[in-house]
Amino acid sequence: MNEEPPSIEAESQKTSVQKKIEKKIKEIYQRFSYKPKNKSEIAETIRDSSDSGVLEKATLSMMEGALKVSTSRVRDIMVHRPQITFVDSDESAKDFIPRIIKSGHSRFPVLSKESDEVIGILMAKDLLGLLEEAGEQKKGDLNSLLRPVVLIPESKKLDTLLEEFKSSRNHMAVVVDEYGGVTGLVTIEDVLEEIVGEIEDEYDEEQIDFIKPISKNEYLVSALTPIEDFNKELDCDLEHNNFDTIGGVVMHSFSRLPKLNDSITISNIKFIVTSTGNKRIKRLKAIKNL
Repeated sequence: MNEEPPSIEAESQKTSVQKKIEKKIKEIYQRFSYKPKNKSEIAETIRDSSDSGVLEKATLSMMEGALKVSTSRVRDIMVHRPQITFVDSDESAKDFIPRIIKSGHSRFPVLSKESDEVIGILMAKDLLGLLEEAGEQKKGDLNSLLRPVVLIPESKKLDTLLEEFKSSRNHMAVVVDEYGGVTGLVTIEDVLEEIVGEIEDEYDEEQIDFIKPISKNEYLVSALTPIEDFNKELDCDLEHNNFDTIGGVVMHSFSRLPKLNDSITISNIKFIVTSTGNKRIKRLKAIKNL
């Protein structure tokens, strides 16, 4: 007994179901074999992974920091020249050692006044050779203590710089502009902080130079400066609106995370952002308008 051939309508329905199944399988395959096309898609993927519980918040933060390092440049994180503690090549140890002790840093660019060029790096531990056992100054040649200086452009990418730091075992580089003039410096710690966040030790709080005058009405200010100290130093009455630090006040006034060199005027004081990191303001320039 011959069976009836399937109807055209049945064949059509079968084909339609097969196509739907194939489409669904293709969607599932694409989901599992998804390859981000750019860094924005990578960032979105890892944030989705964090939202779904696959990644912890701390891991997400470091991965986002690593992506930021791959696109940021030295100019975005460098310490600007007015904030650098220099040693002049013709200074005596008794003149610069107190300044070095106060700064709390371990490496210092040595500047030639004649050429305004950095001729080397002085390490604090090497200064022990200039002191006698009783702490008296010992005559010695400062140039003999200098380490080679690494000069880099402001435009260098941070991931490239990090690789260079690792391969050369250098911890500091002096930043120069297109004309060779010194504009700042950057350390391996600055780069790593972009990935893992602020790196602090038990002495950091004591070493913070909250407010540093650079001219009659201009100051370099740490974002951690207490409002009361800021008002006292600049003889002003800045309202704090329940914020404890000057960084909190400025951030609140911007209503967003400001970028490098963004400026805003609050109570007759102009603030310019000179350093940011880890989704916060780090340093500011405050200009008091008389």
